[in-house]
Amino acid sequence: MEIADFFGLIHPAIAVIFLFPLIGNTINFAWQTRQRRLQSATEGKSKIPPIVGKEHKQFGDWLASTVVGLTLVGLAYPIGKNIIKKHLWNTASFQVVFIVLIFVATVVTLVLLYQARQKLWRGVFATLTGTGLIILGCQDGVYRRTNEWFWSHYYIGITAALLMIFSLAIVQDIYQDRTHKWRLIHTVLNCVALLLFIGQGLTGTRDLLEIPLSWQEPYIYQCDYVNKTCPMPNTQAPK
Repeated sequence: MEIADFFGLIHPAIAVIFLFPLIGNTINFAWQTRQRRLQSATEGKSKIPPIVGKEHKQFGDWLASTVVGLTLVGLAYPIGKNIIKKHLWNTASFQVVFIVLIFVATVVTLVLLYQARQKLWRGVFATLTGTGLIILGCQDGVYRRTNEWFWSHYYIGITAALLMIFSLAIVQDIYQDRTHKWRLIHTVLNCVALLLFIGQGLTGTRDLLEIPLSWQEPYIYQCDYVNKTCPMPNTQAPK
């Protein structure tokens, strides 16, 4: 493996080491929070400590920021590789500067989303953060697998990240809404997000097998992916 290939492992390594344990802890505290709420409503009290609600929110915040950050890391690798490979800094310097600014702006708006309290600003910063991810995902070099968008690691990941951003934006509404409408929306959307994370584990493993190493690219990209054939190497010894 060349050094560029090691950089390509940063994204899946972060997912395995940090993201999936966070998902497990967030689900655990979410379940305990719901059980405590149900027990308190039916029995008047619960043995589950009230701190589980606070812990659930804390882990949820960490999960959301990790998902968005991991998405940015996953996009940065192919975009950066494409910039270096095609020498875009010399041929399209404005495009490179634009991409860098979008990365910075996405991180800044995510931080501001955590700080925002008013509904308007939460909506603005959530929209800007999601827009930044989508713009970056449209750049050359990103392995999108558009012909199979329903089973694409990219599209599933972007959808999961957008759901996490939306969850951050409605946190204040959950606590202020006495009809529990926002809590129900939060629960349903995050159940969908859980299924998407499972899909990410499957599609991410598949893509690690399909994306070739740097030194293999010139040969692998000659293959016909539709008919699943590759050109036969010339094994005849030179005269």
